[in-house]
Amino acid sequence: MNKNEILSKIAENIRIERARKKYSQSEIAMKSGITQKYFNMIENQKVNPSITVIVNICDVLEIDLNTLLR
Repeated sequence: MNKNEILSKIAENIRIERARKKYSQSEIAMKSGITQKYFNMIENQKVNPSITVIVNICDVLEIDLNTLLR
């Protein structure tokens, strides 16, 4: 898997999990310690977030990091 495929998979699975749990982008962003704009950019594959940011998002969504890569 190349970088773009990984970012795409992470973004897609974040969107799926967020929708499944009925969270808004703002809620996830606030609880993750990032701005809503930055979170939107993650979901739309405009940025390459740090592993720390990804782990924080996983914590808020109550999912394992591996869930984002499936």
